[in-house]
Amino acid sequence: MSIRYSILALLHEKPRYGYQLRAAFEERTGSVWPLNIGQVYTTLNRLDRDALVRKEDDDGRGHVLFSITDEGTAEIRRWFSTAVERGAPPRNELAIKLALAVATEGTDAHALIHAQRQVSLRELQGYTQDRKDLAANQRATDTAKLLVLDSLIFHAEAEARWLDLCEARLVQQSNGAGNSVVGTRPG
Repeated sequence: MSIRYSILALLHEKPRYGYQLRAAFEERTGSVWPLNIGQVYTTLNRLDRDALVRKEDDDGRGHVLFSITDEGTAEIRRWFSTAVERGAPPRNELAIKLALAVATEGTDAHALIHAQRQVSLRELQGYTQDRKDLAANQRATDTAKLLVLDSLIFHAEAEARWLDLCEARLVQQSNGAGNSVVGTRPG
């Protein structure tokens, strides 16, 4: 997640101070990824150093407002116009844990898969209910939250399907078909 570009995007709308930026970010993302206020101000200082934002006068209550510069506007337009490069996949604790579990004697990988599937399905149900509740009373400003919830739903669904595949592979292995592909029939 790029805090740098998120802050620039929010400042593109209007000048804000750090706590307003944090609140706006969390509002847009449904508070799924809470921001540390220290991270917000550290990022603002770097953006100021890089001439992408500038400090304005305070708001009359002691809060220093930041606004985006022309260079910052150009930077945010570039960001919005380019695809996200994936590069190296992020570490996936569950995949690592399961890979180690199947290779560690005395570990019940089936129990791990079962327990994780319950957690994944519970999360999926929660995200789906949140999406349903939000969509039932949707305001124009809720679109961003709905997009984030849709992403979380798809990730939870994918994890549940992956766990099904892992379990099927373990069953195949225990039946002596360790090298065959799930879903194919022997020729």
